[in-house]
Amino acid sequence: MEKQLDRVMDEVLTVPGISGCIFSDKQGLCIGVKGKASAESAGIMSAIANQVAKLEPDNKSPIIVYENDNQSCIIQQQGDITAAIYKTGII
Repeated sequence: MEKQLDRVMDEVLTVPGISGCIFSDKQGLCIGVKGKASAESAGIMSAIANQVAKLEPDNKSPIIVYENDNQSCIIQQQGDITAAIYKTGII
């Protein structure tokens, strides 16, 4: 799985405007990070995804987007994996 995840992260970073990505497991442990993303945020990303899932119990995998002046971050949890993708600029 490690090589497959590494390949996915490399692919994600080829998309114009994407500056980083991070993947974590259900417990919030970082299982992969590349680009301008920090492994330290893995737990926070998982916690955010878990809390938002409680707001939308009928939606199996809601997409969370947060923005600041410089970038946006898209978070989605599917099964036991939470992914966060950082995009330069706002969506």
